[in-house]
Amino acid sequence: MMSSQNVDCPEVVGKTVKSLKLYSTDDCDAEIMIEFTDGTTFSSSYESHSVLKASLIRTGIGAPEVLRSYAD
Repeated sequence: MMSSQNVDCPEVVGKTVKSLKLYSTDDCDAEIMIEFTDGTTFSSSYESHSVLKASLIRTGIGAPEVLRSYAD
């Protein structure tokens, strides 16, 4: 299960937005850029990464038994 992540950005609270732009790439990455009227810009990006995991398990009655994990 993946852990959740929360990022607070109190420096942008109360600023007036001049423009908001959304960008995406063919690699499923995304970026949000918010320009404020005071000349500052907030940028937030999302990067998708693949993770390879492998395990040897024994199935049968009940829950599967993990005999060995190869990549965690």
